[in-house]
Amino acid sequence: MSDFDQELDARGLNCPLPILRAKKALNGMAAGEVLKIISTDPGSVKDFEAFASQTGNELLNSTEESGEFHFMMKKA
Repeated sequence: MSDFDQELDARGLNCPLPILRAKKALNGMAAGEVLKIISTDPGSVKDFEAFASQTGNELLNSTEESGEFHFMMKKA
């Protein structure tokens, strides 16, 4: 079993598209579910931190692997 409920591939998208796509995906999810986001935009690191604090959704972790940024966000 995976540690997330839904995955969003935002590779190749620049700000603000990763955030907008994540917001749309989270809107369709139930509270407590986890969204995994993969992005190649270096600016998305700060964007997702700000998005989490503004929306109340929890940024569980943020990692970088080979130029890709992986985020796990739990819906509030």
